[in-house]
Amino acid sequence: MSVTVDVYSDLICPWCFIGKKRLEKAVNMLGDRDVTVRWHPFQLNPDMPPGGKDRREYRSAKFGSWERSQAMDADVTAAGRGEGITFDYAKVARTPNTLDSHRLVWLAGERGVQDAVVEALFKAYFTDGRDMNDRATLTTVAVEAGLDPTEVADLLAGDAGLEAVLNGERQGRRLGVSGVPFVVINGSVALSGAQPPETFRAALEQAAGAVPAGESAGVCGLDPDGKRSC
Repeated sequence: MSVTVDVYSDLICPWCFIGKKRLEKAVNMLGDRDVTVRWHPFQLNPDMPPGGKDRREYRSAKFGSWERSQAMDADVTAAGRGEGITFDYAKVARTPNTLDSHRLVWLAGERGVQDAVVEALFKAYFTDGRDMNDRATLTTVAVEAGLDPTEVADLLAGDAGLEAVLNGERQGRRLGVSGVPFVVINGSVALSGAQPPETFRAALEQAAGAVPAGESAGVCGLDPDGKRSC
């Protein structure tokens, strides 16, 4: 049985990057099972100005102090190291608006290179500290990950993908998504957060009918209306 995994995420969510690596490990545990992963938008800061905000000012206001923000960054950095991710927050000057990034992810899904573009956007922001509101930077990252430069330029110059992103976010809210990553497997099993690979694997197997429902902590069912039952 094939498995479809729908991941709701934001490109400035470090736990989404960590969750991506853990999900990949879980998929590898399944061997040759046919697994398709699709990425969906969920902006954590939908009211962020188009040019973003100074990261230190933004995070200090959001979390009460820069020191608390740095402690949180240290925890994320340690968790990322265990998944082979280098978080380099010293390079990150601004917290961006992620709408254009999500539009690129939508385009990448249309062109069959979504995973590569998602990976490249995460790395560009968290490891390389690049300005993800700069359209020249976004273009370079997206093209290097496999998108056509003309299509990227046209998308960023217009509104292509905007309605798809907004529709995707509305769908996420209907599912009860309030934080990311949020993972839905075969439309019937849901997990919230960057779960350990073993939990993702159990959920994948449950959705494929290989194990009884409810055997894995943190795994919820979805009824036909998309409501969770845990």
